[in-house]
Amino acid sequence: MSTLQSAALARVKPSATLAVTARARELKREGRDVIGLGAGEPDFDTPENIKEAAIAAIRRGETKYTDVDGIPELKAAVAAKFKRENGLSYETSQIHVAPGGKTVIYNALVATLSPGDQVIVPAPYWVSYPDMVLLAGGEPVTVVGHEADGFKLKPAALEAAITPRAKWLILNSPSNPTGAAYTGDELEALAAVLRRHPQVWVLTDDMYEHLIYGDFDYRTIAEVAPDLFERTLTVNGVSKAYAMTGWRIGYGGGPKPLIDLMRKVAGQTTTNPSAISQWAAVEALNGPQDFIAERAKHFEARRDLVVSMLNQATGIRCSTPEGAFYVYPSIEGLIGKRTEGGAVIDGDDAFAAELLDAEGVAVVQGSAFGLSPYFRISYATSENVLEEACRRIQRFCASLR
Repeated sequence: MSTLQSAALARVKPSATLAVTARARELKREGRDVIGLGAGEPDFDTPENIKEAAIAAIRRGETKYTDVDGIPELKAAVAAKFKRENGLSYETSQIHVAPGGKTVIYNALVATLSPGDQVIVPAPYWVSYPDMVLLAGGEPVTVVGHEADGFKLKPAALEAAITPRAKWLILNSPSNPTGAAYTGDELEALAAVLRRHPQVWVLTDDMYEHLIYGDFDYRTIAEVAPDLFERTLTVNGVSKAYAMTGWRIGYGGGPKPLIDLMRKVAGQTTTNPSAISQWAAVEALNGPQDFIAERAKHFEARRDLVVSMLNQATGIRCSTPEGAFYVYPSIEGLIGKRTEGGAVIDGDDAFAAELLDAEGVAVVQGSAFGLSPYFRISYATSENVLEEACRRIQRFCASLR
């Protein structure tokens, strides 16, 4: 009897972040007191003006199929956003809209990768990058950005990873899972390497662009290195900044030949993003933007709280990220210790499992992101919840022997 699962899917792991979130929900349904810190989702609500735009679209009858990769009004709003905020000039024919940023990335990879093509993926990475590359028939090449380097890819490491088969470099700034963000100078140093390898395209995932703290000056690589514009896909969306994760609208700007290929993929898969969500996204991008900075201040306060409390936990070391709403603490000081029940903390998988069992705090193990021994916390929840979660983590760490 033949195997049902395809060879491509057999190479892919389920999303660890979604698995942790599902496990936390399951335990809550069983009556456990669980604090879930796994989901990368803002706890703020979608602003009212955006909701009203969606309702108005429904009442206007905007409930039919749309153009495959975005209505003209949304493409124009995206192009205006790129010009206004990033200094990037795109025609609407260079804009691709899809059901979430993940789909934009996947469409680009499916459209361009052939067997044997390599995609350079800096680690720690968002869990989906390597698996999307595998599904698209490519080969992910992981290059570690070490904690000592701010979890960021160094030019020499990029140079060493590039082979004649390298087709894409994926950048994510600010990063999921570390919150690390590249400065303009750091991006220019990477661009200097890429100029020597014209076959390598750049996919930059800027989904957390507006969640930047302190006086950090956010830049994206096509802005810093305009000579790379013609081989860069700049990906973003409304999920994080506008608290619209469930609306499923992501977008990208890139060279027209690439966008045409991506549209071809979308035409045979999703057909089009939700019409109603698209009209909501038009309002998100064109409407008032002041609430974004206000919400970022709340996230920054939460970041500072979590970093402080985790650094007070026995055996944990937590650096301060530049953006996003994640921290990526090290548990190097806990490796080899035992729980009160005798379980050995032999890695971050064991740490996350034992923490959930003992204290009801759900975090994601660092192995899911390609760099151990660490774990990821999403601080996209209230300060009261975060304080309680960190107290439980402190108590768990103190109990290890």
